[in-house]
Amino acid sequence: MKILLIEDEPELAISISDFLKVESYLVELASDFPTAHEKAVVYEYDCLIVDINLPGGGTGLDVIRALKELRPEAAVIIISARNALDDRIAGLDLGADDYLTKPFYLPELNARLKALLRRRYFGGSSDIVFHEIKVIPTHRSVYVNETLLDLTPKEYDLLLYFLANQHRVLHRESIAEHLLGDDADQMDDFNFIYSHIKNLRKKLIDRGCLDYVKAVYGIGYKFTDKK
Repeated sequence: MKILLIEDEPELAISISDFLKVESYLVELASDFPTAHEKAVVYEYDCLIVDINLPGGGTGLDVIRALKELRPEAAVIIISARNALDDRIAGLDLGADDYLTKPFYLPELNARLKALLRRRYFGGSSDIVFHEIKVIPTHRSVYVNETLLDLTPKEYDLLLYFLANQHRVLHRESIAEHLLGDDADQMDDFNFIYSHIKNLRKKLIDRGCLDYVKAVYGIGYKFTDKK
């Protein structure tokens, strides 16, 4: 899962980022308003974690407002100072999903994040089931026909991205950004993506799974059971 962390306190930003990376999230950072605004409106994330007070001519509320105008369904968690009740309420009114008051425990942030992503993308279920595929996010494990599937971290992230976007055409650029974050801009071609999709597809089929990964010529891929 790809997270944008908007936080101007360097030590806190690094602490949160390192913790979430250990939990296998892909985390990008923004420490000021211009960077946060650009990333939020240009790129897609599974969730934004937003501090309200930012340097650079705008606030976290402005970022949320711009994001929600483009992608109303975007998931947002606000992190704010203890005395910023009005800002938290304003953020929730703009469409934020949750908030945490500083200081907070990182495991609590992780629990809130997991719960939000389950609600947003998987109907609140702790396990994700798509026909013969079953994913248990708490263990990052995947079963096909009740048999454990051996996936690399990138293959797992790719499968989860497909499952969160069932029946939607995903552009190659979006898949690359989801798997690589900012590093996707340095790619000369999409061979890296093709390789991961090919390997994931083969592993699923070899375990008796139907072929749900459909190539959309010239655009990208779609994960679907529809013709």
